[in-house]
Formats: sequence, structure tokens, C-alpha cells
Amino acid sequence: MRGIDLFSGGGCGSAGARHAGLTMVGAADAWDIAARTYADNFPTATVVNEKLSDRSGPAIFGDVGRVDMLIASPECTHHSIARGNKPVDEESQRSGWYVMNFIKQLTPRWIILENVTPMRNWPGFDELIIALKKTYKLRVGPLDAADFGTPQNRRRLFIVGDRLATPTIALPGYKPMRPAARIIEPIGNYAAEPVYNGKRAASTIARVERGISELGRGKDFLIVYYGSDRAGGWQSLDRPLRTLTTLDRFGLVQWIDGQPTLRMLQVPELKRAMGLTHLKDECGKGIQFLLEHGTRRDKVKVLGNGVCAPVMRAVVGSLLGADSRDILDEEIAPRRIRAASTARRSSALSIAAHTLSY
Repeated sequence: MRGIDLFSGGGCGSAGARHAGLTMVGAADAWDIAARTYADNFPTATVVNEKLSDRSGPAIFGDVGRVDMLIASPECTHHSIARGNKPVDEESQRSGWYVMNFIKQLTPRWIILENVTPMRNWPGFDELIIALKKTYKLRVGPLDAADFGTPQNRRRLFIVGDRLATPTIALPGYKPMRPAARIIEPIGNYAAEPVYNGKRAASTIARVERGISELGRGKDFLIVYYGSDRAGGWQSLDRPLRTLTTLDRFGLVQWIDGQPTLRMLQVPELKRAMGLTHLKDECGKGIQFLLEHGTRRDKVKVLGNGVCAPVMRAVVGSLLGADSRDILDEEIAPRRIRAASTARRSSALSIAAHTLSY
């Protein structure tokens, strides 16, 4: 089966789709670093570095051939509350419509559109759903990456369509929760500075001290920047990582020689949080997700813009008839790390359980 990925980013979601058996033949993204990253990871796909619009269509790929599945993650910034007080960009919000020419001309059997859940509040959302329902039987609802064995809570809206049958996305019947502790590299792999080094902002110190007051001395944990909540700006390591964004927002507090130290989470750790490690191809050979271009900040942005690979693997696998229960069989933690995981039961659900009334 052959697929294309629009607003593809660096290919995090496509990595999961490939793991489910889809051959990616085309991708498009407006950011050059994302497009170059995608090309590294999918060397046989036609990758286009272009900003899509109402006028865009499959001609941008040349002769792409048959396409069985269209995947798209339209721009989400101006649907998300994460944009803060920035003015709404209506063109960005309309980007969900930019897939229509591709759908009409390529007539893929399946479509998967992914976005932040507030997309449902966009005034054009109902109209888009009505247009898609003329051709596809749809399931529309949120999925959380943590329910698919990803060590991250990442709740996203999925619009899944099939021309022939109503799609059903089975969640794992019984899946161990993968906590943030699973992604952490061993002490010493990255440099850390003492918390009380005289250089920290008062707000950072306050986050650290709130965590210590709750957990006690000697317990490692994370502090969380760029977000206001009732958690006090920190989280424990025994639950999935909070949502990874395009900003460098997670600091790791570790106790070394009885003193708290602090460093930011590093790119290999964030890749694990996106479920991008230890994927295998159809021959059982390990696949390394390459992230070579741009600065460290660019790499964090590529990951923060992505779709968690295990979720896309499950959705695509369900559509193609693959077994979606064993999403990540391999150990996700780095070598030499064995972290206890807490079993969490989630009954055999389908995306229909989350379906909106369309």
C-alpha cells in the first residue's frame, strides 16, 4: 500500500505508518529542515519543500502513481491554545481544506487527518466534515499517545476515513503504562549543573523546590517550563511525559552525591518520548530515525511538531488490517536502564467510543 503525507514535518507519523506496512511515496512540508529530515528517513519518497494552499494538488509530486492512503497534519498553531494571545491566522486555520484537491484527484481509499483537539472549535470544522462525508465513512475523535504505549501524554484529534467501510481503531486491550523514567539516559551521559549554582532564575528554583517538597530529597523528577497549570511546574518520572511541544520545556532534576542537579532533556530522550526508537521494518531490521539537520532547537521543534509513531502505527495498521495491539514490542528505555512500569488496564475500546456526533 502506498501513501503520501501532507504537512509531513520530519516524518514522525510516517515512521509509524511505515511500521504498519505503508510505503511512503510522497511528502510535503513548508519548513526546509523538516523536509530535509523527511528525505533522510524516506529516501525513496518524493519530498517537496513547499507551502500548501487551496491551489495545491498532487502535481507538486510529479507522477506519484497510485496513492492508497493520504495522511495530513495541517498547521495546528492557530487552533491551539498554546498560541497564547497571538492573533488568529485564518489562513493557517484553513489549512485543513488544502488536502481536498489531493483527495479529489488521487482518490485514496483511506485518509487520516490529525490535529490538536481545539480544531473542533474552528468555525469551518463542520463544513470540512460534511465535505469529507460525501466520499468517506468517518470516525472522528481524540486519541492519547499514552494509551498506545508511548511514554508521553499527547492527546490529538484524528479524522479517519475509509471509502468502503466505517473504520475502527482498536486500542490495546491491556497495555503497560510507559512512564517518563523510560526515556532518561544514565547519569553522566550529559552534563548537569548544580541547581543552586547562583545562575538560576527564581522561577526555576521555585519549580525545583516544589518538586522536592512533594517527593522528598533524593527523588529525581522533571520541571516543566512554558505552561501554567496546577501542578506547580514539575512532574514525577513515574507517569508519562507531559505533552512535548516545539519548545525546549523539560528540565531533569537528578540527585548526584546528595545534591540536586539540573539539565534539559536531550534529543535522544525526546525521540523516545515520541516513540521513535526501536522501530523495525518488515524484515525485522531496526530502523533508526535520523535527525541531523538544524540546531538543537530545530530538532526539538521537529519532534514537537510530530505525530507519535506508535499512534500512527496503530491507526494505519487498523485500516490496513494489521495487528494494532503490539505497537512497540521492543524496550523503549536506553540500554542499562530498567525502570519499573505501572500496569494500566484499558478495556478494548475503539475510536468509536470517542466519536463525535457526525
